[in-house]
Amino acid sequence: MTYENDIAKVLVSEEEIAGAVKRIAKQMEEDFKCSDKKVLFLCTLKGAVVFLADLMKNFNLPAEIDFIKVSSYASGTESSGIISLKSGPDLNDLSEYNVVVIEDILDTGNTLSWLLNHVKNTMNAHSVKLCALFNKPDRRQKEVKIDYQGFIIPDEFIVGYGLDYDEMYRNLPYVGVLKPEVYNK
Repeated sequence: MTYENDIAKVLVSEEEIAGAVKRIAKQMEEDFKCSDKKVLFLCTLKGAVVFLADLMKNFNLPAEIDFIKVSSYASGTESSGIISLKSGPDLNDLSEYNVVVIEDILDTGNTLSWLLNHVKNTMNAHSVKLCALFNKPDRRQKEVKIDYQGFIIPDEFIVGYGLDYDEMYRNLPYVGVLKPEVYNK
């Protein structure tokens, strides 16, 4: 079985993603090169791991990484609206850090609004910025500021480059639109 039969079209190619990752890394370097605080990439699990790995290879300043798992999806394609912290980072106090939350996609904004507030106010981060590879503004319910953005995309169900449907398709090197008949079974 291959995934290609499930993809309606390629939305963002592997080459386009690589270019965006390099652009974002350089933008971050400019923002943090004069800071006296440590940089922490706080990666949301599981979808943003591929993005984080490529971003780290292109970021040329000292940085630490950690992971956080927050969910508003049970399974399927729609958010449940109930946000839960599944696992947090190793550090509880982030006051010595400029934190960059690394996210694969921003759609409704509900989960990321909660997460950014949690990192800033509960974990006391010195600063908090959001890096989202994909921005789906047509689905926005809460306004969330994106400091580093890859692509603005239409309201289509996408998979690949870490994004999944029921834990499948994450390993595609590009981002494609999943055929509705795949997830409307």
